[in-house]
Amino acid sequence: MTIGIIGAMEEEVAILKEAMDVEKIVEHASMQFYKGVLCGEKVVVVRSGIGKVNAAVCAQALVDKFNIDILINTGIAGSLDAAIDIGDMVISTDLVEHDMDASIFGDPVGQIPRMDTFSFPADPELVKKAVQANTEANPDIKTFTGRIVSGDQFVSSSEVKERLVSLFDAKCTEMEGAAIAHVAYLNKIPCVIIRAISDKADNSATMDYPTFEKQAIKHSVKLVRNLLLLI
Repeated sequence: MTIGIIGAMEEEVAILKEAMDVEKIVEHASMQFYKGVLCGEKVVVVRSGIGKVNAAVCAQALVDKFNIDILINTGIAGSLDAAIDIGDMVISTDLVEHDMDASIFGDPVGQIPRMDTFSFPADPELVKKAVQANTEANPDIKTFTGRIVSGDQFVSSSEVKERLVSLFDAKCTEMEGAAIAHVAYLNKIPCVIIRAISDKADNSATMDYPTFEKQAIKHSVKLVRNLLLLI
């Protein structure tokens, strides 16, 4: 079994790369794929770059070139739920592309026209194991499960935040997860999206993000390493 691990930014995968036994590095689509062993599992770790297109290209490359069996995406996000504080962890149950809008044709916002699903589900068993992994690895923070929404937009406006909450009832928002889950859905590969909260996705987001980014990434890395031991 081979597990693909995607982080959008180098900071999100650097610690994982350092901890793994790297067998080889493959360059493809302007990305570097680190193939090797981490926590006893065969893995391919890669930085996708920011945004849905980069994330989707990266996920499909993992499928086509490395025949991965499981897809994990680790990263940070802005909270959409008042109960979820900076530093807490959200594990996806399903994901929606919030900037998809064909509502002029009668589809709900977020629905990709002519697709057979509104949201892209995470694998229930992976979700369960990710919750357990975070509870063990990061006992000082809270773990939440729920919907994550993604779009090519850093949400730093209370008005936009309120709109996303009203439309999707999501736990957090970011820029890659739904695209990765979309690729996993099309290829019938189990996936889970893991998000540590770095900001509140409101008017304070640009101030909170730089301060809490490193802390959030540290929590995510600890979760992923512990999750590999449970798979």
